[in-house]
Order: sequence, then structure tokens, then C-alpha cells
Amino acid sequence: MRDLVRTQLQMLLEAGDLQGAKAILVPVQPADIAEAIEGLPEAMHALAFRLLSKDEAIEVYEYLDYSVQERLIEELKSQEVRDIVDQMSPDDRARLFDELPAKVVNRLLEQLSPAERQATAQLLGYEADTAGRIMTLELISLKENFTVSQALERIRNLANASEMIYYLYVMDTARRLTGIVSLRELVTSQPEQIIGEIMTRDVIFVHTDTDQEEVARLIQRYDFLAVPVVDREQRLVGIVTVDDVIDILQQETTEDIYALGGGVQSGGDNYFQMNLLEIARKRVVWLLVLLVTNTITGTIIKSQEDLLAKVVTLTAFIPLLTGTGGNVGAQSSTVVIRGMNTDEIRSLGALQVIGREAIAGLLLGGMLGTIATIWAYFLQGRLEVAIAVGVSLVAISLLASISGSALPFLFRYLRLDPALMSAPFITTAVDVLGVLIYFNLARVILKL
Repeated sequence: MRDLVRTQLQMLLEAGDLQGAKAILVPVQPADIAEAIEGLPEAMHALAFRLLSKDEAIEVYEYLDYSVQERLIEELKSQEVRDIVDQMSPDDRARLFDELPAKVVNRLLEQLSPAERQATAQLLGYEADTAGRIMTLELISLKENFTVSQALERIRNLANASEMIYYLYVMDTARRLTGIVSLRELVTSQPEQIIGEIMTRDVIFVHTDTDQEEVARLIQRYDFLAVPVVDREQRLVGIVTVDDVIDILQQETTEDIYALGGGVQSGGDNYFQMNLLEIARKRVVWLLVLLVTNTITGTIIKSQEDLLAKVVTLTAFIPLLTGTGGNVGAQSSTVVIRGMNTDEIRSLGALQVIGREAIAGLLLGGMLGTIATIWAYFLQGRLEVAIAVGVSLVAISLLASISGSALPFLFRYLRLDPALMSAPFITTAVDVLGVLIYFNLARVILKL
């Protein structure tokens, strides 16, 4: 559907048929229109966007990628931009402003209505990647002494100005959060009942400085549609909704996958829309680390020339050992980092996790070492060499499992990103130490 809309839209725009292009967008959902516009050549973005009605343009704009949003701000007229940005929800507007240059943000802030300017400035005042930064201020609050009938009337009056009406938050005179009541509970209660009688007082909430990943896990764990955000005085200041959480989880997962792939960072941008020179600059750092690692490994191999001169067949198995060790280490780091992100290992201590992975490494090494010993003997016909390869593989698998599981904990303790830092360091440790283990075991077994 999205590809069909994009293809037809591009054909009509190229033909200059603006009315036809406008007509095919009428039955399409805003999210699909946004993807169709993103798939067009850059020169057509503003033209396609101008085909939308004002209300539709505001809705579509919030679904667009930040790079496209920024480009439209530069190309659209000042009044068009003001109308769109002013009607955005405060949390979406704050996320957009995070991506824009400071000069553009200041200009847009000046053009906002006083109420929207204040709401946006409040969100931008919180630290990035916290609940305060991603929350929305558009919610419906109640008092304990309201009747159900009064509460429903308040919902009718404020529904259009609120992002979430399924949860209603109860506050005292000092705006402190005292309870929560769902829309289901309201509509199934008697009209004369008091909110204080039907509300839930044991409320799960987060603070403005709570990390956004923790907020996302909380909503995911309890299947919430939203979670209230309070300040240090327990005053209700906003809510984080599930649609924002989905975006956060996708963003964090994407960053971790890119990092595990070798230190690639997209910084929240669409990787495939980034400048190639910028991509190369970010990726080359860790590739240089691996280049230096290979140089060290080569130096170690060169230092063992006397051993290799006597048993040249040992050289043939170096790639097998280092490659297997790297794969085992990558597996361990992946499961540990994933466990950190999903809190699956919260109940386990670091030593327990490392111990489990060490045992797994021994089991893997035992199985792989047995196969490698048989294969090495079949290829070279020397039992001592085959044993050296098999025993080395066991030791390297154990080392790789311990390194792969321990380094994420170490980097998290040092307040570094485990996903970003682990991959190159695991490769370094396994390559250098693996080759040392192999040559020393070979000397012992071959008695050289």
C-alpha cells in the first residue's frame, strides 16, 4: 500500500497533476502518507506536503523522520511552519527541537503561542533521555471529591485537548498525585459515586529524571497505556504514553544493534539517510582498533618463528581458533547485553552470569575441540598437532565466554555503553590472548 501510494504520488507530481496527487492521498492514513513522502526525491518533499490540508499536515508531520521535518521547516513559509509546530503535541515538538539547530529552535519558539512556548520550554528544561523530556503535559486530572458524573463531564470538555483519556489522574489541592481511575471504572460506576471511593491509591509512577529506557520497561512490564510523571514533591507534571515508549524501544534497540555490529552509531537518525562521509567517520574508529589488533597478533606470530619453522602446520589453524573465539565471545556479549536491556539478569549477580557463560564456554569448547582435534588429525596426520588445536580451542572458548560476559558489566560500571564498547574489545582480547594460548600449549604438547 505504502509503496503503491509513493509510486503513484511521484508519477503524478512529475506529470504536474497536483489535483490527482491530492486525490490519492485522501483515503490514506497519516502514517502511510508520511512514509510515502519520505520515499520521494528530496525536491518533492515540500511539494507533496503542501497538498495536505492544514489539520492533515499537522498529523502527518509528527510521523515524518527528523531529517525530513528539518528540511520542510527550511522550505515552507514561516506561517505554514508556525501553524504546524504550534499544533504539535508538546512532547513531539520537544523531540523535534532536540534535532534542530539552536538558531532554528529559538526562531520557532518565538513564533509559538505563549502557552505552547511555556509547555515546550518546560520539557526542554529536563535532561535528554529522561521521563521529563519525553512526557506530554496534555492530561486530564480530577479531584477526590468529584462525582462520577462531574468527572465524565470534565472528560467531555477536555478530551480534545488531552492525549490520553483512558487513565484519569487524581490530585489534591497541592497537585500531588493521590490516585488513578480508569475510564472503564468511571463508566461502570454510579453517577453519584465519589472519585475517592473508586480510585486506586497505589499508583505506579516515575520521576522526571527517570531514564527513558526504565520508563519504557515499566510500561512494557505492566501493560500500561501511560504512566504518570511526578517531580520531587510528588506533584503530577505529565504522562508518558505507550506510543512514545514504542518509539523509544525501537530507537534503543536500533542503537544497540548498530553498536554490536562494530561501533556504528546513528545518533537517532535514519542510518540510510545519513551522509556517507559521516558514516565512514563513525565506522572507521573501531575498524582502526581492529587493524591495530591484527598488527599485535601479527607481531606475536612473528615472535614464534622458531616454533613455526619446526611445525609449519600450526599456522594453518590460527584463523580457525581466532575466528571461533571471536564468534563465541560475540555470542556471550550479545546475550548479556540483551539481558541488561530487558532486565532478565537483574536477579542474577555479575559473577553468576559470568560463571554461567564460563560453563557454557567449556561445554562449547569441549564439543568444538573434539571435532577440531579429529579434523586436524585428518588434515595433517599428526596427533600432537591435533591435540594442541583441540585443547587450545577449549581454552580459547572459555576465555572468549568470560570476556564476552564480563566486559559488558565492566563497561556499564565505568558508565560506558556496553553494546558500543564490547565488540572491539572482545575481538582484541580473543585474538591476542588466543594466539598466545595456542602457541604456548603447542610448545608444551609438542615439547619444543
